[in-house]
Amino acid sequence: MSRIASIFADLRSRKAKALMPFVCGAYPGPGSTAGVLLAMERAGASVVEVGYPFSDPIADGPVIAAAMHEALQRGATPDGVTREIAEARAAGLKLGVVAMVSVSIVHRLGPAKYFASLKAAGVDGVILPDVVLEDAGAWIAGANDAGLTVTLLVAPTTDEARAAKIARACSGFVYMLARAGITGESASIATGAIRDRVAMLRRATDLPIAVGFGVSTAEQVRQIVRDCDADAAIVGSALVRRMGEATSAGNDPIAAAETFARELATGLR
Repeated sequence: MSRIASIFADLRSRKAKALMPFVCGAYPGPGSTAGVLLAMERAGASVVEVGYPFSDPIADGPVIAAAMHEALQRGATPDGVTREIAEARAAGLKLGVVAMVSVSIVHRLGPAKYFASLKAAGVDGVILPDVVLEDAGAWIAGANDAGLTVTLLVAPTTDEARAAKIARACSGFVYMLARAGITGESASIATGAIRDRVAMLRRATDLPIAVGFGVSTAEQVRQIVRDCDADAAIVGSALVRRMGEATSAGNDPIAAAETFARELATGLR
């Protein structure tokens, strides 16, 4: 059983839910990732998505796009982010780690070599945000051969038949978007519509369903995992924003991230 499957199996056995923060690798600069991951574990996260900085981020709003640009400007590289994840594992990190990475990066580095390097570093799975279902087969096979789970995205506009096919192509968990468009914070979430979409996906798969895009407060985490019956709430932009604000103010961005993640985790109770 993969680490991701074990984590969600344990949560389900306890009727508990997961906080799944998204962090930008090597942000606010190279050398940050291991400390951020360990901080997320202390704060109560179960799985962390590490976004690999990319010059043309897919579906990312201004906060995450700016963080990726800043990380790249400061010298972030895919190999560097992977090494920093390995450093966190060497320091005792136990939570699940999933790499959110553009297939442009995977293709450039070589799928077999890249996926193997992720597994060796202690990464548990990949999210491929820019792969359409019809082109996903080879990427899924390559990642699975390396021992990684693979997650694809299900958009709010995806019809039930296609959503079911996407869900069945996933392993580890399914990533369901709470709204259309790009990442970013929302003042409110469409609880009823999200609950219906979660129920639709449950008819197609037994995999855990994680919901993200727009989730940004502890109350919204609670709505996602309790009112909408998702297995995990994904929070990205709100967390990355606080790290950036702390950096600009001369404060510790990792401490700011941990404080905010602890606040978000109260929504799981």
